[in-house]
Amino acid sequence: MRKFAIANQKGGSGKTTTSVNLAAALGELERRVLVIDLDPQHSATAWLGFRDSGKGLYGLFVDNGDFREIIKPTGVPGVDLAPSSAWLVGVERILAGEVGAEQILRHNLAKLPAGAWDYILMDCPPTLGILTINALAAAEELLVPVEAHVMALSGLAQLLHTVGVVRARINADLRVSGILACRVDSRTRHAREVVEQLREHHGDLVYETVIRENIRLAECPSFAQPITQYDPKSSGAADYRALAREIIAQEKNR
Repeated sequence: MRKFAIANQKGGSGKTTTSVNLAAALGELERRVLVIDLDPQHSATAWLGFRDSGKGLYGLFVDNGDFREIIKPTGVPGVDLAPSSAWLVGVERILAGEVGAEQILRHNLAKLPAGAWDYILMDCPPTLGILTINALAAAEELLVPVEAHVMALSGLAQLLHTVGVVRARINADLRVSGILACRVDSRTRHAREVVEQLREHHGDLVYETVIRENIRLAECPSFAQPITQYDPKSSGAADYRALAREIIAQEKNR
């Protein structure tokens, strides 16, 4: 079972888009995926068809809840969801200063059946607070979506610094599995140059797959469908299927 944190503290980088659509693409390839929505905005939860999921993960962090009672099957083949809710907004304040608060998610994931899923994808909020730190403490791999804009590069550097701190203090097993260029408009010179800079500075850490700018990706959350169901022939669906194959191929190279 591979455990991914999908994180970038910059909003609009494609974290939720990647969490939902990568999960669906992996599901098409007969992999079992658990999406954990750690964002209080609960966008992944709504995208996967849950408009009212109660307190969701709040109970896990605050009330010592049982993970198995929170997880729900979705309408996407192979994909289950641990839903978020607006209640998560209060977690930062409640857990502030509590000893071991950054390990809550890790301890609860350890209680899940080892063979239940092939992949766990943790959709992180756009901050480096306690919820994101929980994901980094629980994950073995970090997938970083980066918008193809020069302003996104400084945020990437900050996140990679945070990863170094987490590795040193909390989770020595964490490693960057890949950097994913998102919202790439290949018609513009700027987007092409940003992707080139990513490859120049980070080499093999940057996935060969890029997620092209695609209006269908922007539309499909309104229909509570991943791109693979909403428009399976779109460039967005093709890109996330390519990413899923690339991630699976990583396993052969280990």
